[in-house]
Amino acid sequence: MYLQEKYQKEIVPFLKEKLKCANPMLIPRLEKIVVNSSTGDAIQNPKVLGVIAKDIETITGQKTVVRKSKKSISNFKLREGQPIAVSVTLRGKRMYEFFSRLVNFAMPRIRDFKGFSKKAFDGHGNYALGLSEQIIFAEINPDKVEQMRGMNICIKTTTDNDAHAQELLGALGFPFRN
Repeated sequence: MYLQEKYQKEIVPFLKEKLKCANPMLIPRLEKIVVNSSTGDAIQNPKVLGVIAKDIETITGQKTVVRKSKKSISNFKLREGQPIAVSVTLRGKRMYEFFSRLVNFAMPRIRDFKGFSKKAFDGHGNYALGLSEQIIFAEINPDKVEQMRGMNICIKTTTDNDAHAQELLGALGFPFRN
């Protein structure tokens, strides 16, 4: 059963009872997942972003967008408008597919993994996590990786309550530390 179907058939009734939501529109759900990766090496070598973009496109199955710096920082030799990061926003079917692969296949491959902190919520029901290696995803061939690069993953939910968002992610199988 796909995660999106599981959400509709099992998790919605569970959350409705647990959170005591009379209105079905108040039941929290995933809105989008943003995968972002930036590097300072892109200042000297712009081709590095192409490698990072290719890895993220392979992992997510969606084309990335190049992000440019918003302001100049002389200490980092960074100019305004210079390409510095790549990101992708996942919604709908691709979002649920990525979340499922992240939880079921990628996270168990993290060394010494004991779960993620419950403190990474932002106060508005969104959860952010950072991964230090891209090779935890099965789509990336470790032999072809020149340098380990991490990525930030932000999971946005429809609720403004962190406790409700935590219940949602826990019901979807997200591993939190006890």
